[in-house]
Amino acid sequence: MDEKDPSRPGISTFGDSPHSVGPDHLHELLSHALKHVPPEDVPHTPLFLLATAGMRILDEPKQKAVLAEVCDFARKNTKFQLPDCGLHVQVIPGETEGLYGWIAANYLLGGFDKPADHAHGKDHYTYGFLDMGGASSQIAFAPNATEAAKHAEDLTLLRLRTVGGTPLEYKVFVTTWLGFGVNQARERYVKALLESNPDARELPDPCLPLGLKVDQHGERIGSGSKSKHAGPLLVGTGEFTECLHRTYPLLEKEKACLDQPCLINGQHTPAIDFDVNHFVGVSEYWHSTHEIFEMAHTDRVYDFKTYQNRVLEFCSQDWDDIEKLLAKKKWGKKVDETTAQEICFKASWLINMLHDGIGVPRVGLEEHKGSDSSNSTKALLGSAKKKGFLDPFQPVNKIHGTEVSWTLGKMVLYASSEVQPVSTGALPVGFGPNMPGGKASDFQYPGGTYLPLVDGSDKDRWHDRLFSENSRRIPGFVILVLIVCVVGFLLCGQERRRNLARKVSRLIGRKSGKHSASRRRGGLASKFFGSTPAYERVLEDGQADELELGSLDNFPDQEYSDSSEEGHMGLASGRATPQVKAGLPEPSYFDHRPDVVAQGAGLGLGPPSAGFTNAMTRGGLMSRTDSRERLAGGRRSRLNSPSRLRALRENAD
Repeated sequence: MDEKDPSRPGISTFGDSPHSVGPDHLHELLSHALKHVPPEDVPHTPLFLLATAGMRILDEPKQKAVLAEVCDFARKNTKFQLPDCGLHVQVIPGETEGLYGWIAANYLLGGFDKPADHAHGKDHYTYGFLDMGGASSQIAFAPNATEAAKHAEDLTLLRLRTVGGTPLEYKVFVTTWLGFGVNQARERYVKALLESNPDARELPDPCLPLGLKVDQHGERIGSGSKSKHAGPLLVGTGEFTECLHRTYPLLEKEKACLDQPCLINGQHTPAIDFDVNHFVGVSEYWHSTHEIFEMAHTDRVYDFKTYQNRVLEFCSQDWDDIEKLLAKKKWGKKVDETTAQEICFKASWLINMLHDGIGVPRVGLEEHKGSDSSNSTKALLGSAKKKGFLDPFQPVNKIHGTEVSWTLGKMVLYASSEVQPVSTGALPVGFGPNMPGGKASDFQYPGGTYLPLVDGSDKDRWHDRLFSENSRRIPGFVILVLIVCVVGFLLCGQERRRNLARKVSRLIGRKSGKHSASRRRGGLASKFFGSTPAYERVLEDGQADELELGSLDNFPDQEYSDSSEEGHMGLASGRATPQVKAGLPEPSYFDHRPDVVAQGAGLGLGPPSAGFTNAMTRGGLMSRTDSRERLAGGRRSRLNSPSRLRALRENAD
């Protein structure tokens, strides 16, 4: 892919307005990607959106809000492969960022493919990696054998795989210094400057070109103008040597080192053997050394003495003269007023970090005992034609036309994991703690959970991978099964549903008591299962004798009173059945009503066999007889059957 300048501002600036991150930031980046990925390949191309130090500084709620918007925008506006936002859209630790950069540098330099061509001595074949951004700095390198044995538990185990499937394994030390990026260092510097003289209206700043005035936020103040912000102004003095002295304390080398040895900020780092550890530096290491001071010599090696002299010359100039040279494009089109304003502080911070912090020898001032040894970086970068590249540090931007960045390292690691191993027992690609056997529980895989290839016929094992590759498929699968079951249940017919209900009822049992009445009345369940009142089913099964009502002489009247639950359940039919309390005179409205039994006789129905001469019992309760009634032809009669209703109308006439 062609080079694309970093989009500014970064997504961390959208912490207070996460909904704007899509249209104001991601749209341009995704549009650029879509120009280079063929449309037919977009659905098969995984998309990773990884954030670094700027996002790490944000509070966790703001981080989550921004990441959620990033994922939502990418899914709605592209068809890139984005199955798991938790894996593909995340804030990565500084150590991971540094490791990705180490992979990118060694991939482009060729240390992975042809290690014999990159022998640095002492069986060492890889290059170290230095990166400095706005908020943090990283270092990654493979220590020599002695240091690797001493600090084995501090190393990261990295596994890769060549295109041919050959496994590669490296043990790399990686650490990050959060707050030691160039912008964060500038903020700490200005804060210390203001605290040193809080009542001053103007403060001399040796890290600004001579005569330049800015406020504490870095905004330039012209003659006669005022700052938008309260507070003293910073006035440049152009004294670069003093600037080096003022920025040195920012390394915080005085902090206690709890795990020896340490470099800066009290953080443990194994000793660096510069005989074999040859570093490349990217980002600010490149921009601060080449954008102004080596504009015409992009492949020239870093020389401390030459670099410092050029910085001293530039920063001692009057700001008015620098502006005139900028107008003439002396340093190229990319160098503007902001770059020229910031370069003096950046150069001093880079020198302090590189030589006083990390300990890189000052080439040109200090003899390096490995200067007579061959340096393969020299040949690869083609810088030996101008001067001998025998130094342990080289700023780079591109190697063989490809920009060096940690994002490339992530792509290399992912692509390596897609290569099939040459043997079935090969260990997975990824990185994690350096543990015996390399089976750490927190081993990180480039594309998600690792599934070992047991044999070559994994096409027949799709069912084993159905849920193991992505556990989020389980809820969707369960919902699909439930939908299929419900649809099948509704389409199977009322009779089958009724039979199913009976089988389920026999399995779980039926409760007796007051809830049985509500079951007789049916409700929504009856619409699905086609249930009918219990007494009708008994008659259809030929068990009419079991439903015969016995004499009430054997039961006390109070058992069937209003307060008796059994009375309600035994005699109530779901209709309003009139009741008369025992011992009270029968209501007069029964006296002149037609005899129910007599009417039944007119319909061809015989009187009940219980010997009652009236439908009213001694206790004043009406007995239900319609379930036992039969038509004259011997047919059974349902309560609302057309035959019965017709007979009632004829009798009434």
